[in-house]
Amino acid sequence: MLTYRERGLDQKDKGTTGHAVLLLHAFPLSAEMWEPQLDMLTKNGYVALAPNVYGVDGSPSRKAWTFCDYADELAQLLQQLGIATVTVVGLSMGGYQAFELWKRHPEQVASLVLCDTRAESDTPQATQNRQEFMKAVRDKGAVEAVRRMLPQVFMEGAERSREEELFSSMVMQQSGEAIAETMAAIAGRTDSTPILETVTCPTTIITGTGDRLTPPNLAESMHRAIPHAENLQLDNAGHLSNMEQPEAFNRLLLSHLGKLRLRDLG
Repeated sequence: MLTYRERGLDQKDKGTTGHAVLLLHAFPLSAEMWEPQLDMLTKNGYVALAPNVYGVDGSPSRKAWTFCDYADELAQLLQQLGIATVTVVGLSMGGYQAFELWKRHPEQVASLVLCDTRAESDTPQATQNRQEFMKAVRDKGAVEAVRRMLPQVFMEGAERSREEELFSSMVMQQSGEAIAETMAAIAGRTDSTPILETVTCPTTIITGTGDRLTPPNLAESMHRAIPHAENLQLDNAGHLSNMEQPEAFNRLLLSHLGKLRLRDLG
């Protein structure tokens, strides 16, 4: 069974909707990245769940796993926990997983918040780069993942010492093999652009204005394809916008959830 961080699961039976917020973490991090959101959500009366992918923070290891495998595992976890529907908040890799959950289990997805992510599959050059990354982390371990990724994930020129320490700490708790297996799942994902027009649930897209890995133009292409999606940007944030600007990110997330609640009440 996947490990996870949660808030409010012991209160869920007191609600009327069986709804929770499902937070899907970025690569090569863990559910720990969502702590500012977990605390905010419980203070505002939401049930929140942040799972760890295979091999991360106690989740069982799995060879050659795919996002199809992971989406099915998430659906099973929600069923086991008695959660009927979720607002899926996926950042970067978590966004790829959110698309897969929508493809395979749309009845469980009440709404989507797609953060600093893309719908496109990899180009041949990107695939080659990922293969080289996998070999490097298998040979040298998690420290190599930190060395390669840390200069790219935060907004260029910003002072992010606390966030950088947290990023490094989360990555260094993982094995090189687990990181490589997760990267292989990313490299093997399918193109989600053909299904964007089928996303009929309420959708909000959030992107840091300084995101160099999935820049705002990619968010705009998703915005054009997903019916009635809302496209928002966070100033002074790079790829890990929820960590860099947690208060601003939380306000946008609460706004999305508030509109969903009003729709349901209507």
